[in-house]
Amino acid sequence: MTLVVQGRHDGRLAVVTGAGSGLGRATAQRLAAEGARVACLDIAEGAAKETAEGIGDAATAHACDVSDPASVAAAVDAASADLGGLDLAVTCAGIGKLAHSHEQPFEEWSRIVGVNLTGTFLVAQAALRHMLAGGRGRIVTVASNAGLMGQPFSAAYCASKGGVVNLTRALADEYIKRNITVNCVAPGGMETPLQGAFANSIPEGASWKDLRKSMTPMGNSTPDEVAAVIAFVASDEARYMTGSIVSIDGGLTL
Repeated sequence: MTLVVQGRHDGRLAVVTGAGSGLGRATAQRLAAEGARVACLDIAEGAAKETAEGIGDAATAHACDVSDPASVAAAVDAASADLGGLDLAVTCAGIGKLAHSHEQPFEEWSRIVGVNLTGTFLVAQAALRHMLAGGRGRIVTVASNAGLMGQPFSAAYCASKGGVVNLTRALADEYIKRNITVNCVAPGGMETPLQGAFANSIPEGASWKDLRKSMTPMGNSTPDEVAAVIAFVASDEARYMTGSIVSIDGGLTL
């Protein structure tokens, strides 16, 4: 059982993307358990509502396609209006699919990069406007061990998550004097629907053995374990962290 630090996020007003399942849902639940009011954003509005209803009065739900600037702006503005402000954003929304790079359709590449990298930027951009108005903020992005090292059949995913890593550093540097911190959590294998999407898209002629870089003797993490790290990075205990890339990957990137 993961220890929940009661009250660590009391009064925080948070937006979490990808909150309909997996890490996003676990993060929304964790922040709410520590006292935050949370807006749950997901492209699947029904799943976001399910997460919010499970949390209770401290949560709201909003439909949001993170790859669409208009959708992001509308969702973040609505979330801020519901919450009464915004001082924390966590960008958990992400997709992925394995493919031989010489065969990957352009549309598939564009969608993965559009959600994982462009989506992270758009959400951070929308959140920053509210945080600057409020005079403080915390942004936690979600990359992957795939953003720190190469993996076969994962060109789009690795490129997008590597982009999130340096996007995090760029934003941290830009807003370091504005009382806004930007940090990144980089999970390894995790028991989420995304892991299933990878398992179901192994290209012809490949096997999980070819993906040994995504494996560790410690096995996969759970969403709750990664959410616990996010909750710390987003807290005042991590006040002196910005531009940090925190790996939680069972030693994959040793």
